[in-house]
Amino acid sequence: MIENFRNIEYLKHGNERQKLAFDEIKKQKIFEILEKYNPLLTGTIPIGIDLPESDLDIICECENQSEFKAYLSSKFSEKKDFKVYSKKQYGIESTIAEFKTDNFLFEIFGQNIPTEKQNAYRHMLIENRILSEKGLKFKQKIKELKSDGLKTEPAFAELLGLKGNPYTELLKLEIKTVGNNGYK
Repeated sequence: MIENFRNIEYLKHGNERQKLAFDEIKKQKIFEILEKYNPLLTGTIPIGIDLPESDLDIICECENQSEFKAYLSSKFSEKKDFKVYSKKQYGIESTIAEFKTDNFLFEIFGQNIPTEKQNAYRHMLIENRILSEKGLKFKQKIKELKSDGLKTEPAFAELLGLKGNPYTELLKLEIKTVGNNGYK
């Protein structure tokens, strides 16, 4: 189980897709460009339940959405299929930029919330812990459900028998611990 998702070095020792993600992030200098926004890689690739079409999700903390949007445009607008937009997500103003590189679709997501407290990061930590506890068969079932069209959190909710909104129900499984293991 990966204990520290804050440093993407773990990708170098992962599966082929994780190694490719590491190389692509480094080649594009994504974390250097976004450094002042405390970027974190989240989603399915870090925890090895991605599909071939899965994107690289990078979350950021930004106080000013219009400033963040302008910064993203200035740094990435030359990338293939670049677009940037703002929307409210669960009532929180969010800015999203998308673009493609040779190997991945990148999605950069910013909110005025510390990255380690954003739901995408919290979901990933919870999912990683569950995958570690439940083992390979569970992981395969998650990937099968995702291949059938289910999003990640609904797939976990289905296999875990969670009722209600899968995104909020999954957060209820968060562990409160002390220490430097990535959980809050």
